[in-house]
Amino acid sequence: MANIQSKRKIIIVDDHTLFRNGLRILLNNMENYRVIAEAANGKQFLDQLEKEMPDLVLLDINMPVMDGIEAATLAHEKYPELKIITLSMYGEEDYYYKMVNAGVKGFVLKNSDIKEVKNALDVVFDGGSFFSSELLQNLVNSLRSTAKSKEFHTELSEREMEILILICQGLSNQEIGDKLFISKRTVDKHRANILEKSESKNTAQLVVYAIKNRLVEL
Repeated sequence: MANIQSKRKIIIVDDHTLFRNGLRILLNNMENYRVIAEAANGKQFLDQLEKEMPDLVLLDINMPVMDGIEAATLAHEKYPELKIITLSMYGEEDYYYKMVNAGVKGFVLKNSDIKEVKNALDVVFDGGSFFSSELLQNLVNSLRSTAKSKEFHTELSEREMEILILICQGLSNQEIGDKLFISKRTVDKHRANILEKSESKNTAQLVVYAIKNRLVEL
């Protein structure tokens, strides 16, 4: 079992005390994670960052004083490498693209099983992006009803489109390489090209962009 110093540090940011308390207990019972601080709004969260830097942040969207969008934006301006996972509720799909643009790397529904929360923490800590499958489907449905198709797909090669679809399905570069019988290095190069062509800063932004522009069907 990991000692307390080696555990990955988490800050929980949510304006509901009972929710924070429950989540803190669950996270502190995990082998590799511990909660080092809590905040009830974005301003308190930014103040906490001045005291101790976490490995991961679980951040609510709708909060008083300062919401999650502004907090994530300001936090990433000062700490670009900060890894943030959004705590979301149904009906907040309109905020997802703003959160992605603010640098958020993951989205988890508040009613998710704790195993999914741990999975999100593991994936984002390792440098990936995570979308709760149920939440992602809500996002697809929401954006599908409002999005207008663009000509971005015409700029992608057939291979890049294949890789884009697999990225949106949550596969890693190694898994994509294995599936398409190409090297991980080749996938790395294609992923970089797709990000550049879509003007996406990260995988989370690319996934939302692809759905919003009807480039993939999930």
